[in-house]
Amino acid sequence: MAEASQFSLKELNEAISRGSPESREQALWHATNLLIEGRYTEDQIWVFGEVIGRLAEEIEHAARAKLAKRLAHTNNAPVKVIKTLAFDDSIDVAGPVLQFSQRLDTKSLVNNIRTKSQPHLLAVSKRNSIPVEVTDELVTRGNQEVVQTVASNEGACFSDFGFLQMIKRSETDSILAEHLGLRKEIPRHMFQQLIAKASDDVKRKLERERPDLAEEIHSSVTEVAGNLHSKFGPATKSYFAAKRAVTGLHQYGRLNEKSIVEYALAHKLEEVIVGLSLLCSLPVDVVERTLVHENREMTLVLAKALGFAWDTTMALLFLGAKNHRIPSGGLDDLKDEFTRLDAATSRSVLKTYQSRKQAGAAESEQRRLPQLHA
Repeated sequence: MAEASQFSLKELNEAISRGSPESREQALWHATNLLIEGRYTEDQIWVFGEVIGRLAEEIEHAARAKLAKRLAHTNNAPVKVIKTLAFDDSIDVAGPVLQFSQRLDTKSLVNNIRTKSQPHLLAVSKRNSIPVEVTDELVTRGNQEVVQTVASNEGACFSDFGFLQMIKRSETDSILAEHLGLRKEIPRHMFQQLIAKASDDVKRKLERERPDLAEEIHSSVTEVAGNLHSKFGPATKSYFAAKRAVTGLHQYGRLNEKSIVEYALAHKLEEVIVGLSLLCSLPVDVVERTLVHENREMTLVLAKALGFAWDTTMALLFLGAKNHRIPSGGLDDLKDEFTRLDAATSRSVLKTYQSRKQAGAAESEQRRLPQLHA
């Protein structure tokens, strides 16, 4: 097979050098058929790619579109040729490759999204599998049709950033809101935000499509009544289970720093929120906003007021951070700020917050606290 292929490729190279446009196109389809029907190493595929790439430079638009359709579905497709087709300005050429080819890597897809047209983005949004990095670009740069398509694509993977971007865009797009609400992997606190912004019609549709979420939808509507749309609204079975477990520890005197750090390292957000609420004597919604909205200054204050070590505080910061990541430089700055915080001042700030909430100001927006350092 390899010797026959080498002989055929030699003939093809001669056809490129001496042939007419018609003979070159015939040579292109002969090479493409050989490639698709055979079994080759990556080195052999590369050789095919050099020949096909040279032939493809001189063919008409319709022939390039035909080539793209043929190569889009084969694992033998030369990567260089696939990338060239994917970045063709014509969606007739680029579309099949962007939607179907498994030979395109994540970097190429991201670059394509950043530089090509909305029809190109739409083709990418229909892929069977879409990694997080690609989804992030689609939801940032895509038009309404693109974001609706990627939201309904079960093979798309979403980061917290991606979900937040989509929730913002769903405020004026009920179809997008419905697609998002049907995604089973959407984090609970983001589902709460989605429901808070959704129309009554979308809520009814989600209840019909996802009866398992009916209780959560109703509880979300109750909890977010008013202006606090980003609140958790923790009236769900998982929340009550966490509350029972953590409250039990607290009643027996076993809720402490060790419990909190174990919950945080296990990414048990609800348990951490309930635990901090009990230890700080603050309403759950205040602790929720502190962690979920990355109010890092308040997180440092609460940790210092409770006498927590830096390792515990760091676990809380990572828990609330987007994708549980904090740049090393930012983490160093937070550690320095935590070290400078005075414990007595932090306890005083905590008492001020406690008194505010007890006075009925629980729904007020959190303000930046002055004079936190000694």
